[in-house]
Amino acid sequence: MADLLEVRNVSVRFGGVQALSEAALTVRQGDITSLIGPNGAGKTTLLGVVSGAVTPTGGTVRLAGQDLSGLPIHLRAQAGVVRTFQNLEIFSNMTALENVMTGAHMKAGYSMLDSLLHTPRFTREEKRLRELAMEKLEFVGLAERRDALASDLPYGEQRLLELARAMASGPRLLLLDEPAAGMNNKETAGLGTIIRRIRDELHIGVALVEHDMELVMDISDRITVLHFGSVLAEGTPKEIQDNPDVVAAYLGED
Repeated sequence: MADLLEVRNVSVRFGGVQALSEAALTVRQGDITSLIGPNGAGKTTLLGVVSGAVTPTGGTVRLAGQDLSGLPIHLRAQAGVVRTFQNLEIFSNMTALENVMTGAHMKAGYSMLDSLLHTPRFTREEKRLRELAMEKLEFVGLAERRDALASDLPYGEQRLLELARAMASGPRLLLLDEPAAGMNNKETAGLGTIIRRIRDELHIGVALVEHDMELVMDISDRITVLHFGSVLAEGTPKEIQDNPDVVAAYLGED
């Protein structure tokens, strides 16, 4: 299976703190790769480097062979790198459908002038984008909540709404930063099912930062372990569980 994302020799320094040191990450096309490690290991920083939110002092980021190094966030998003955040980033005063349509509008095929004049092209595209948004709401199980204000949704459904919006933007690579944070066990299990469907049905590559080790071990194809900003180990879930260095550094003796 071809590599979708290739991050090599990435280093990041914040003032006097070396957040990442020669870090690497590979996500294969249609795989779920989880990034784990103790707090402060550099996981979210590495996602930030991939998305363009964090500028490294060295290293490269490639998506399907295209060098993204130096590109701003919006151009990486256009290339197919889409991220969700540890803290919810939804529009609380908009409906669920409107929230997802903001993601779909990244693929809008009309100009500002079309929008101002409400041309036939604008009308056709808005209809297509609305159908796309509904398709993503259906995918995460929120179709019946399309007209509800985002602020009125339970927390777990707000998490799924953010995921639907990210999917509507047409990602090739989905960066998920602690998507299960704050979810109960039932919600987390449902989230795991959806992430597997994103891989299996949509063939989108997923890079996942998550502290819920049960979820990570259940859905991951590959796992990369960061420790003090460097890669400690990488492999299958079984290989990571059996790695004594990982057990000592992060997973614990049990």
